[in-house]
Amino acid sequence: MTFLARMKQGFGSTFAFFADSWAELKKVRWPNRKELTSYTIVVLVTIVAVTIYFWVLDIGISQLVELIV
Repeated sequence: MTFLARMKQGFGSTFAFFADSWAELKKVRWPNRKELTSYTIVVLVTIVAVTIYFWVLDIGISQLVELIV
């Protein structure tokens, strides 16, 4: 069985695949503006915290290596 035949067998048809995808997207509960803002703030704060953690860790390891060398 060829690759394309397997793809057609797996998805049915391209139209059915996109119709099913659209139906699934309609089931999604999208966040409102307030939720989206709070989620964005949480993500940004987490990114900053992890960045600072690894920056401090990097400085500490660099100082340790300098002392050894």
